[in-house]
Amino acid sequence: MSVESGRELYARVGLSQIPHILGLVDRNLLSPTYGCFDRSYWHYKTAPFPSGMYQEFVLPLALVYRHPFPGGEAFHGQTRLLELAVAGMRFAARSSHGDGSCDDYFPFEKALGAAAFSLYACTEAYILLEVEDPGLIAFFRKRADWLKGRQEAGRLSNHHALVVLALHNLYRITGDPAYADAARERLGMLLGWQHPEGWFPEYEGCDPGYLTATIDFLAKYYRNSGDERVLEPLKRAVLFACRFLHPDGSYGGEYGSRNTALFFPHGFELMAAHLPEAAAAADLYLKGIRRDRRVHLDDDRLCAHLTYDHLQAYLDFGPRHGSPQGLRRERRYWKGARLYVHRDERRHAVVAANKGGSLRLYQDGELLCSDSGLIVRLADGTVLVSHLVDNYEVQLLEEGLCIQGRMGVCRFALPTPAKQAVFHVGMITLGRLGSNLVRRILQRLLIVGKRPGPIRFQRTLLMGDRIQLIDELWHLRNNRPRLRVVELYAGTDHTSIYVAVSNSYQWACLQPWTDFRDRVEELNTKGYLRLEREFP
Repeated sequence: MSVESGRELYARVGLSQIPHILGLVDRNLLSPTYGCFDRSYWHYKTAPFPSGMYQEFVLPLALVYRHPFPGGEAFHGQTRLLELAVAGMRFAARSSHGDGSCDDYFPFEKALGAAAFSLYACTEAYILLEVEDPGLIAFFRKRADWLKGRQEAGRLSNHHALVVLALHNLYRITGDPAYADAARERLGMLLGWQHPEGWFPEYEGCDPGYLTATIDFLAKYYRNSGDERVLEPLKRAVLFACRFLHPDGSYGGEYGSRNTALFFPHGFELMAAHLPEAAAAADLYLKGIRRDRRVHLDDDRLCAHLTYDHLQAYLDFGPRHGSPQGLRRERRYWKGARLYVHRDERRHAVVAANKGGSLRLYQDGELLCSDSGLIVRLADGTVLVSHLVDNYEVQLLEEGLCIQGRMGVCRFALPTPAKQAVFHVGMITLGRLGSNLVRRILQRLLIVGKRPGPIRFQRTLLMGDRIQLIDELWHLRNNRPRLRVVELYAGTDHTSIYVAVSNSYQWACLQPWTDFRDRVEELNTKGYLRLEREFP
């Protein structure tokens, strides 16, 4: 792939969402919500407050106004885009709480992630457009001061990497060393979280997709600050992340702790000058773009993330020199991440031991099998899955691995008008005094909480001359008399926890589920079932 063709692919992906983004923003100069990108709030009027996350959309508009991207000539230099980007920054200020924070999903949430994403985007756009506005600077300071001392329930490394980047942008705008110091302090905390294997934690473990976001934000920070402390940790993170780029150019998936197939390319382009593996990974991802194997994060709430990142990757397309070493053949179990990687000349397999054996298999550069584990429905309506993050028993074999554990109960929690009314009233009254506690409770209900089910499973993957996938199920003895299975599948893309960027379109989701309903009576009668699949 030539340098120019690779760069143009980045521009094509980024530019594809600009008309969508321009349809999300309130463009009426006299409207009280002028500059708001939350269309559910200002246009449909179905949301009771604007989500602060949406104001990061100012950055894609600033980028296409400022730079003549190939195919983006209609946007370059258009004064209206400059006006809308500045209006978006001002709406971010008007819609914030008095302390500079903002909400995302519920009132008085004061969400660190939404505040960090929108502050980075607004400050980056401010610098890019060479705006001079004391009112905006006062708002940026207020939000940055709130972020400086803010923590959140759970370990979400990508959020804190973005806080580092946003705080340093305040230093670039104001010259105030307090913001540079605050960025370095937050960076020290984050680097302390990095696992010796190279990854940064996301809730309950390693998520390769979100890892590329953390790499991206830290690489931007390194480029802007020259802080040498971050370079070696970045190299370790990139080398670890490279293992999860698949031969077809897709990345990550349901085997990550947060089910994401994200790939943020800009950080890899920035690291290409320091690490040939980063350039090789970016080139493989570009081949995936050409074949449309990338993830499509295209919904209203989240489409800005990858839009501006691909545009930035075009601008900072890195040098290609040297040959990456050590990634062609590998058979390794990453004990900390609990991910098994098998890579040889023809095959590439990734298996999540902490998710019951969720896996991706590739052969001769093509997807052979995407499998998120078994999913069962009982006669009483209970749904059980084998992929909830847990400390399953793992046995490494000569050519594969074996994973054992209990299936977990899958929740399908949905809002109702009554639930939402009670929750919002609670947040407006007492909940506003402890938003982080509320967040911790919601995380327990929707993400990290789990309840074991009445079926035990074992999954064995054998990577010999033939690839064999063997699933075994047992009724637990004390539950068998009243336990009846009515449906059983091996799903390709089912998930069971709430993650905003999961369940987006990627080509692998078109793989059909495997229907084992014709075997459920055997399981109900014998209390045991063995399912074997073989791949050539």
